Amino acid sequence: MKSLKLIFSSPRYLGPALVFASLNFIFGTWAIYIPSVKNFLSIDKAALGVAIFCLAMGTFSVLPFAAPLIRRVGVGASTALGVLGISASAFLPFLATDYTFLLLALFLLGATQGFTDIAMNGLVSEIEKQDQKSVMSATHGFFSLGGVLAGMGSFLIPVFSSPILHMGVVVVLILVAHSFYFRSYVSIKAGIPLKQPVSLHQLKPLFLLGLISFVVMGSEGAIVDWSGLFLQELVGAPDYLIGAGFLLFSFCMTIARFFGDMLSDKIGGHSLILLGALVAIFGYVMVLQQELYMSLIGFALNGLGFSVIIPEVFRLAGKRKDIETAKAIAITAGFGYSGFLITPVILGFVAKTFGLSVSFQGLLGAVVIVFLMGLFSLKRN
Repeated sequence: MKSLKLIFSSPRYLGPALVFASLNFIFGTWAIYIPSVKNFLSIDKAALGVAIFCLAMGTFSVLPFAAPLIRRVGVGASTALGVLGISASAFLPFLATDYTFLLLALFLLGATQGFTDIAMNGLVSEIEKQDQKSVMSATHGFFSLGGVLAGMGSFLIPVFSSPILHMGVVVVLILVAHSFYFRSYVSIKAGIPLKQPVSLHQLKPLFLLGLISFVVMGSEGAIVDWSGLFLQELVGAPDYLIGAGFLLFSFCMTIARFFGDMLSDKIGGHSLILLGALVAIFGYVMVLQQELYMSLIGFALNGLGFSVIIPEVFRLAGKRKDIETAKAIAITAGFGYSGFLITPVILGFVAKTFGLSVSFQGLLGAVVIVFLMGLFSLKRN
């Protein structure tokens, strides 16, 4: 909670936090209209899957170029440009009149999202370095808050006459808010170490952090896409509670991230990753009991556990002194995005062949591996 107070105490911290919230507010608003876009263009699930894959490819396409561009422009200015870019590209999928247009629109949306994500995480990491303050977890809490706001916006779908109008309201709100705060961070530049090739010694700890990011963000993506079906088919939840698992997951993740920096300062980043993984393990165990209230509590525990891991992974990557912040975060984020976008697809194939319960057992096993990696490998690096 100390970091949350710090964020609200100064535009230097609140400005970047608003970028985090804005990114997920826009992305979440696009997500709630996916069924509408699918129906408007008369495409099937397979075609929709290819379109979403283009979104992922857009995100991956910027990873090799993000770090040098951010270094040249400055981490603060890059973040501000990212906000403008994501605000503009947010409209493109809703303007698509054919399938090819949709593929290109989603590729551009993914590219601006990926660039903004790397820039804003690099910005917060640099602010933490300069000020010797911990705010990474709380700013990720604002990212989760943006998703909650987008989800609440789904209740307004009948009010708006079109997705473009809905997205327009979201973008206007975001740009108005940033017009007051972008000056607080736009001039911040990251310290740049001497140019030298990245060695295997440098990449080893980033590889471990990347694997953790892959599993955790993959689990987040799986819960977003599959928790409702799990509750419906295996638990037998009534229709009005099918979305309760994701809602509890998102709510607990948002609240917990506001306390994550305080816990990080008290017990350290490595210990916090272990604690988060342990809580998530218990969450999956409860989910797999396939009893309504135990499963709902399990999804809530997943939110609590996963909430603190990704901010710590980015913080640890950004603290590396032998590799520039933007490059370290770009590598780590690449792993995480891969997990978030690929894991739900893999889960679908596993569920089709072996059943949805086996898919969630696989997620449990993956988090156990994260715990073991943190216990035996990460601390030594």
